[in-house]
Amino acid sequence: MTTADNGPRPETSNISVRRGDPLVVITDVQKHYGDFHALKDIDLTVNRGEVVVVIGPSGSGKSTLCRTINRLETITSGTITIDGKKLPEEGKALAALRADVGMVFQSFNLFSHLTILENVTLGPLKVRKMSKADADKQAKTLLDRVGVGQQAAKLPAQLSGGQQQRVAIARALAMNPKVMLFDEPTSALDPEMINEVLDVMVGLAQEGMTMIVVTHEMGFARKAADRVVFMADGEIVEEATPDEFFTNPKSNRAKDFLSKLITH
Repeated sequence: MTTADNGPRPETSNISVRRGDPLVVITDVQKHYGDFHALKDIDLTVNRGEVVVVIGPSGSGKSTLCRTINRLETITSGTITIDGKKLPEEGKALAALRADVGMVFQSFNLFSHLTILENVTLGPLKVRKMSKADADKQAKTLLDRVGVGQQAAKLPAQLSGGQQQRVAIARALAMNPKVMLFDEPTSALDPEMINEVLDVMVGLAQEGMTMIVVTHEMGFARKAADRVVFMADGEIVEEATPDEFFTNPKSNRAKDFLSKLITH
């Protein structure tokens, strides 16, 4: 998928050219599981309209970092703000903030007893208090957008994994989130289904959705990211444009990681 001629996104964005103000700001975040230090001194700012792809070896803290941004994982210390608001501890304030943060998981987490349409309308009806007519109309538009509009009346088990993950993306978009988090969204999919999900994500990136994506898909990172963040051992080791990172990684850890990818 190529960038449209009239789109605002160059093939490789310059990090110094930011489209928006800071939206997600992570400052000096530490995360411990008992004696294990899972996240160390994390500082990261994601600006409005920016696509940040987080990569690194297994166990490097990528998914943990992603899950702290909507407090599915609590942090030990430090601060996380979204659109200027500090992440609440719990209760209604946390629920309200989570509504602004779309999340797409490895496993699709759809409600198995609800139809595809019902899965997508549930949040807007319950949380956004949208009318059923408006929620249904929006859901059908979003399902068409991700290419599964014909499946609206089916149950999740009747869809392929790639179709289910596209429904999960539509469900997250239905809440009109300020930022979308993707935690290895293609890792549970068969190879032939990966591109159909990545194509939807590339489209979102080109439309200007703020996205934080944990993935092993380097092609997506090259195509859609404004910035690549490389993590190892719970730390951010380096960050750069995709072009810089993939052609001239600075750290030995990143060089080692990329050399292993290339040889497979």
